[in-house]
Amino acid sequence: MFKEFKAFLMRGNVIELAIGVIIGGAFGAITTSLVSDILMPLLGVFTGGIDFSTLSYKIGEKSVIAYGKFIQSIITFLILAFAIFMMVKVINQFSKKKEAEPVAPTKDQELLAEIRDLLKK
Repeated sequence: MFKEFKAFLMRGNVIELAIGVIIGGAFGAITTSLVSDILMPLLGVFTGGIDFSTLSYKIGEKSVIAYGKFIQSIITFLILAFAIFMMVKVINQFSKKKEAEPVAPTKDQELLAEIRDLLKK
C-alpha cells in the first residue's frame, strides 16, 4: 500500500497541482497586498479621501456589515481573475500544436492499400 501511495504522489499531476496551489496562494497574497496597499489608497484619493477598508454599516450594538472590505475583495478577485486569464492565454499560445502535415505513405502502406482495394473487388 505504501508503494502505491508513493507512486501516486510521484506522478506528475499531483506534484504539478501541489506546486500550483502553493504558487497560487503566494500570488493571492501579492494581489491582496496590491489592492489594499496600493490601489485602494489611490482610489481613495480620486474619491475624495475615502478609506474603503473602514466603510461599514452598523446594525444594533454589535453587528457590523463591512462592505468596504467586500469591495476590496471584489477588486482583488477581478485582478486575480484577469491575471489568470492572461497566463492561460499565454500558455495556450505556446501549447498550440502545429497541424500535422500529411506524411507520404511508405511502400508497405501502399502495398497494403493495393491489397485492400483488390480484396474489395
